[in-house]
Amino acid sequence: MLTVIPIPALQDNYIWLFRQDTSNRVAVVDPGDAAPVVDWLEREQLMLDTILITHHHADHTGGLKPLIERYSPTVYGPDNPAIEGIQQVVGEGDECHVLGRRFEVYAVPGHTLDHIAFYAPGTPGLLFAGDTLFSAGCGRCFEGTPRQMQASLDKLNALPEDTLVFAAHEYTLANLDFAAAAEPDNPARAAYRETCDQARRLDRPTLPTTLGRERQINPFLRVDQASVQEALREQGPTDDRTTAFATLRGWKDRF
Repeated sequence: MLTVIPIPALQDNYIWLFRQDTSNRVAVVDPGDAAPVVDWLEREQLMLDTILITHHHADHTGGLKPLIERYSPTVYGPDNPAIEGIQQVVGEGDECHVLGRRFEVYAVPGHTLDHIAFYAPGTPGLLFAGDTLFSAGCGRCFEGTPRQMQASLDKLNALPEDTLVFAAHEYTLANLDFAAAAEPDNPARAAYRETCDQARRLDRPTLPTTLGRERQINPFLRVDQASVQEALREQGPTDDRTTAFATLRGWKDRF
């Protein structure tokens, strides 16, 4: 059994740490800061075996060098020479085995051009989505285009509905504020908001979410819905699905 633990870091990042059963070796995803990872490993007396990197932004890679120097883990990440320390370059269609679990790699450009996601099939599957798919939202298109982001979300949305989505930021409440504007009459989103509000009051993460839930409440996965299209008409063109998505993403950027 794979256990996944969120390590809060920086302002609103989660560094996801996972271990298989009671093994003393663990893996982490996108360590933007080494200190909270080292603290956790030393406290629990565990060893860092593997690091997965989804993209090059500093809040996902900033802890890489000190963790490599201290623990000598195997590091998997995208084909980007700007990221120092990657030993195993992986991309679309590749696989890697981490702590006995098989991970499929998906290229998901949009937020950045080098962005990848790691998916471990299973019941449920585990998706480490980085900054591509958030609960009730998606990443800002810093380097890629809305068309690329939509295609990347479509790729991830094709996974089973029980897939657990481990996004890299605690953005859920802000995303739900926007989702309420983009689709005001969505009872599933309203109910989910109450659940997330309670979690944050207790200082608990709103993540992971599931793909099934996101299909009900995430406007970026629901751009085809008439309820979203209606709200979008006041914001910009909706001539086709991709244009509507670009309008939605632009609206969120201004929100």
